[in-house]
Amino acid sequence: MRFFLLISLIIISYVDGFSQGCCSGGFGSPIAGGVATGVMQKNQLEFSFNYQINSSDRFYNENTEIEKLFNKFSSEYLFLRSDFGVNKRLTLSLSAGYFLNKSKYAINNANIISTGGIGDLFFFPRYSIYNKTSNFQTTSVVIGIGFKMPLNSSTDSTLTFSAGSINNYQINPPMLQLTDGSNDLMFSSFFFKHYQKDKIRFFISTLYVKKGYNLQGIKYGDYSSFSFFISKNFFRRWDITSQFKYENIGHINIDNNVEEWDLLEYQIYPESTGSKKVFFIPQLSFSNNNFTFFTSFDVPVYQFLDGTQIGSKNIFNLGVNYRFMTKKNIHQ
Repeated sequence: MRFFLLISLIIISYVDGFSQGCCSGGFGSPIAGGVATGVMQKNQLEFSFNYQINSSDRFYNENTEIEKLFNKFSSEYLFLRSDFGVNKRLTLSLSAGYFLNKSKYAINNANIISTGGIGDLFFFPRYSIYNKTSNFQTTSVVIGIGFKMPLNSSTDSTLTFSAGSINNYQINPPMLQLTDGSNDLMFSSFFFKHYQKDKIRFFISTLYVKKGYNLQGIKYGDYSSFSFFISKNFFRRWDITSQFKYENIGHINIDNNVEEWDLLEYQIYPESTGSKKVFFIPQLSFSNNNFTFFTSFDVPVYQFLDGTQIGSKNIFNLGVNYRFMTKKNIHQ
């Protein structure tokens, strides 16, 4: 079922690198591929590797681009995922990511703050509730529910002053944290239609992430997205896909026990959180035997950011999937 190899190139960022703002967001791990996708065959195993480059120097107040508050933000992210088909309806997925770096550059690059390390762990089972093939057409509907848990601290800090035995540390802003520190629930749906004679596929995927409070008493905004895809196969091995994605991120909520001083220490400004964005994402994949190589590029076509925040600009993805049968299926 090659379309699952194709759809794995989708990079769904439920925390969009820096989507929640110049001062209050940009934390955590992008979810790469497979969250809102289909199921595997029984006893089928897949390993996926994604590399993502994310950078921006665009700042917005609502939908108006404004002067820079700092030079730019950039990150490099590695994402590993494994999927296993328990049976023809149920697929289990386990994944985690590692930031090679997350960097904030001051004006004229006078100062650079960088972090790196492991981010979050994701467990996401998916279940096929409908699958039918007739008259050279295949229709499939899949739903999923899973969770995310942090594997790192959400209060990493940087040494800002040192004199003898005196060291002063400043907590990094959320955009440089490797995780938001919360345990989250994730819900997805996936619709697939394949016209085999025309070699055309249509996809619709949705994702909703219900955020939890972290240990600092901060709940980052819930995430929701809706994506529509159309894909065409060429020369048997090549697929070209056009994706349109709408995403919405809610405002930060603060526990009543959190003091205003704490927010200043964490560099969190609730009024500058929350966003609505639309992306066009062209994608290309090549399949050979058990391997699929893929690339995509996220192009923001509309951004509305509450308060003053850094927006999206360039998100480039490159990856490979390897899929095989762990044993031969005699009966499905």
